[in-house]
Amino acid sequence: MRRIAAILSVLLLTVLQSGCEPEVGSDAWCEKMVDTPKGDWSTNDAKEFAKNCVFKTYEDQDE
Repeated sequence: MRRIAAILSVLLLTVLQSGCEPEVGSDAWCEKMVDTPKGDWSTNDAKEFAKNCVFKTYEDQDE
């Protein structure tokens, strides 16, 4: 019974922590990535950073 409770606790904490991360591509995410050492980035992080933070298109500003 304790084992099941421990597993459920770990799963609950994982779900709760994943909700605290900013959405990939958002301004908050870009700021977080600027503060993260480049050696800690994954390939996907680097790709998304380039796409959403460096080469961001400003299509909505034309309105």
